[in-house]
Amino acid sequence: MADAGASEIFSVLVVEDDTTIRQYFENSVSSHKQLKLLGAAGCCREAMPYMDLKPDVMLVDLGLPDGNGADLIRRMKTVAPKSEAIVITIFADEFRVIEAIRAGATGYILKDTMPGDIGNAIMEMLAGISPISPAVARYIINALRPEPVIETTNPDFSLSQRELEVLQLVARGYSREEIARLLELSGHTVVAHIRSIYKKMQVHSRSEAVYEAYQIGLIKLDD
Repeated sequence: MADAGASEIFSVLVVEDDTTIRQYFENSVSSHKQLKLLGAAGCCREAMPYMDLKPDVMLVDLGLPDGNGADLIRRMKTVAPKSEAIVITIFADEFRVIEAIRAGATGYILKDTMPGDIGNAIMEMLAGISPISPAVARYIINALRPEPVIETTNPDFSLSQRELEVLQLVARGYSREEIARLLELSGHTVVAHIRSIYKKMQVHSRSEAVYEAYQIGLIKLDD
């Protein structure tokens, strides 16, 4: 973690697709005397060129138009291991929280509980205080507990290899259209695979399927 000395200047990259929130972040960073706005992006593609500039801090949403913000955190940690990332998102589900933390996020703030001054939150993080919304803190605590042994007579739900590929992309937050493009399938085929997954796993939603698959190790957060 960077040492937030009184005179040191820290560069900040903002990655947020909502223009109003992105502008708020930009203003908050620019107005802080120890922070420098390195750049702002609305999607993963726009953010990638900034990675080589090795930002000290990245404020990043998870649900970006062209991908998952957790992937950007992994990329930044690869080129700048000492950098810090704060996730600021609407997603409060356990899977995304743990994925972001394991990707390297130091903080996780929900948009409906954002602090009044993001600049001060960044400086507190650099001083060693991880900003984490209370609603997601329990997920991190649960992740540190020993995992219970889960008994099942059908641990893989008899999913085909293609269904497993679709399920992994679903877990990473990709839309049906994005999955079709990545796997070079038609949209109708992707829908058919998702319906088959739901039927085999006896679930009724994306979140249920991801949760059940994660619980038995069928998919992994680090993939």
